Amino acid sequence: MVNLDIKGASLNEISLVIGQQRRWVRWGKQSTQSDSGSGKRVKPLIVWAAASKATTTSMNNRISYTPASFDVFHLYFLIPVSRHRTLMNLFNKAPMVDKDAFVAPSASLIGDVHVGRNASIWYGCVLRGDVNSISIGAGSNIQDNSLVHVAKSNLSGKVLPTIIGNNVTVGHSAVLHGCTVEDEAFVGMGATLLDGAVVEKNAMVAAGALVRQNTRIPCGEVWGGNPARFLRKLTQEEIAFISESAANYSNLAQVHAGENAKSFDAIEFEKVLRKKYARKDEEYDSMLGVVRETPPELVLPDNIQAPKAI
Repeated sequence: MVNLDIKGASLNEISLVIGQQRRWVRWGKQSTQSDSGSGKRVKPLIVWAAASKATTTSMNNRISYTPASFDVFHLYFLIPVSRHRTLMNLFNKAPMVDKDAFVAPSASLIGDVHVGRNASIWYGCVLRGDVNSISIGAGSNIQDNSLVHVAKSNLSGKVLPTIIGNNVTVGHSAVLHGCTVEDEAFVGMGATLLDGAVVEKNAMVAAGALVRQNTRIPCGEVWGGNPARFLRKLTQEEIAFISESAANYSNLAQVHAGENAKSFDAIEFEKVLRKKYARKDEEYDSMLGVVRETPPELVLPDNIQAPKAI
């Protein structure tokens, strides 16, 4: 018999890991009764789905657990309710996300935010449309940890939304504030665009650049530095890369969306498959006479896989 003291815990769920098997134990309110020691009303505990046998004593907030054929276990506490909301209404404004768009679970879309078809908002991004609107066009991608906000007022007295066109790539940790990025433009990692900045179609902002207020970056040019200045013209190959980058991220987003939609059982099943079909080097396999085939559940789509060497 193992006694787990949970007195004072404000959680509603624990996970018992016994050997390599995970079992869930939950408790919740059934009724209230007086604690003879303190005169306070306490919450009795109810236990569901323990590994073999579990009982609770409501008076002293203990769980008594009897292992079946396992001796070692670890106790993990989980936060009962996360305050994070991927989509959050504010005032009378609500985010509008196309059914074919991907929004990562750890991203935050707040207020007047519109996300177009096949667009993708990646992990850790914050799009805060509280005092104005944010629009993300079809096929565009806002990469991890980027921040998009808007301007209600500034020194020039302008009220500025943030508008991002179609097939735009915004690199990791970029900051876009009250600006406009036209179709098929590229904003590099860590770049900052301030109020009133405009990046025209097929233009590129280099990584780490600071684009000052009301700066316009013309079509086909690369700007970089702090403050950002004209560097050179884009080549045709670089312009083609901008469209290719957006398409690649749209395809990759579909894979992430599928992975995030999987049930716990499906994830655990894939872990077993990956371990079973883990590849050794070719010399090792040839010595054993082993031919390994990857199960279809572990095969990525063709548009995601790296090209095979010839």
